[in-house]
Amino acid sequence: MNHPAETFRGEHFFQKNQLLYVNRAIESIMSPYHDHDFLECVYIAEGAGYHHIADQVHKVHKGQVFFIPIGISHVFRPVSMSKTLNPLSVFNCVFSPLLLRKLSAFASDFNIVQFLNDMESGHFPYYSCIDTNDQFEKLFLSLHREYALPQTGTSDYLHTLLLQLLIALQRSMERSSPSPAPQQTAFIKLLNDLDQHYDQELTLAKLAQASGWSARHLQRLFQQHTKQSFHRYLQNLRIQKSQELLRGSQLKISAIAEMVGYKDIHSFNHLFKRCTGMTPSVYRKEEIHSQSQEDL
Repeated sequence: MNHPAETFRGEHFFQKNQLLYVNRAIESIMSPYHDHDFLECVYIAEGAGYHHIADQVHKVHKGQVFFIPIGISHVFRPVSMSKTLNPLSVFNCVFSPLLLRKLSAFASDFNIVQFLNDMESGHFPYYSCIDTNDQFEKLFLSLHREYALPQTGTSDYLHTLLLQLLIALQRSMERSSPSPAPQQTAFIKLLNDLDQHYDQELTLAKLAQASGWSARHLQRLFQQHTKQSFHRYLQNLRIQKSQELLRGSQLKISAIAEMVGYKDIHSFNHLFKRCTGMTPSVYRKEEIHSQSQEDL
């Protein structure tokens, strides 16, 4: 079935010689079927709906990522007309293929350079994947915030975020290939799992049993790939997560300590100060002061 399609042009989106545009939008049942003369990455931020692309229709839901090349007709639509009961919210990151030349000049890894060149020349097809560890969501949130609230160096910062997004896409494509995963890929998956379950009671023995490696071999892998022991890596991960919570919430410090895996507030305070040089309460005050200064 052929759909009449509008053509969206980058000149209507790109401003001040910026070859990139980022927004968050609520899709409408009346959204037009369209193609475009730019490249597009989409993240489903909320809800569920349908993606009409070419002559196919696919169900979509929060956490899915899409790359749509130039000239492909498509549209995202919600499950109903109600934007309050059944919203379909998406992040859109659209960019000119000319921008990929700048990113290619910056990149040094041959596989990434080749990937960017293939994308620029139209050899990288439509692609979708699932955000299994919130990596894509964080990148889209950062892209949208930086675009909406520009600061000194915003253009360069947006370019680095876009490069991270495209590298994440390339890695996702590699992981979905039918070739068996090498040990390094399996260890990366283990680190991703740790990033999701850092608040649980984790020991090297439990992790070894789940991974199929011996505890001794697993410890060697941590030293080899992270330059830290498992115990130190887990501690630093938990402190990093607690810093995010201290910056972005008003939760009590005792609650944050428990959320990142520490039931003893005194142990948490001691560890936090050892890792950051200040107590959690001082860290929070410093961050609040820093943010208020930025708002002036």
